[in-house]
Amino acid sequence: MHDISVIIADDDEGMRLIERKLIQKAEGFVLIGEARNGIELMQLVEDSHPQVVFLDVEMPGKTGVECARLIQDMDPSIILIFATAHDQYMGDAFEVYAFDYLIKPFKVARVEQTLDRIRERVIQRESAPVSAAPRFQRTASGRLMLRHKDGISFVDMNEILLIQREDRSTVIYTTGEGRFVTSDTLAETESRLDPQVFFRCHKSYIINLNHITDITPYGRWTYIVKLEGTKHDALITHEKYEELERMFS
Repeated sequence: MHDISVIIADDDEGMRLIERKLIQKAEGFVLIGEARNGIELMQLVEDSHPQVVFLDVEMPGKTGVECARLIQDMDPSIILIFATAHDQYMGDAFEVYAFDYLIKPFKVARVEQTLDRIRERVIQRESAPVSAAPRFQRTASGRLMLRHKDGISFVDMNEILLIQREDRSTVIYTTGEGRFVTSDTLAETESRLDPQVFFRCHKSYIINLNHITDITPYGRWTYIVKLEGTKHDALITHEKYEELERMFS
């Protein structure tokens, strides 16, 4: 497994030093950038596409929560860790699906525990075999027309596994490792799908219910959905998880 890339963002130089040393000490992680404010953080994320971001809540330019919302729209797979002296922002942090929320001054062991969980998450994701997508009875009929900069494409709906926001576009993953990018929003795409088959599990994801293999915990209020036929997975909120349980009960 390659080293897990990390960016840290905090306007406190001393806190950045502490986080830098912890990340440099941790096995399997590499620090690729530091930001002193929200503007610098967003530029770093745009330029380097990290796997993990440690960010403070109260930063000049853009707050950590504002940055987290933008990062989620760019790439919802980026793992967000809030590190702040203020516990009153915890609810806001988990609304943007933070992996963890560290209260300053935090203990070294607490950060090491979080890094261990991140390492396990990345290893599981990268080492998971891609099982062949099963041949289900056709439950979604027709084809989906996708608009993009080069014109339009058509995708068989029953081959769609996962739809997600990625680099401010909507990306559709299909059987056979197919990938289609469209300028349509997630909501526009969702409106043309069969609600008996496709489920909006998260503000950044739509999943095909016929291809779910398992659901496991991610953060405090979020879970990971794994799908047959692809290495890509999705996040599902606690509320949507409970809704899904009711659908299948």
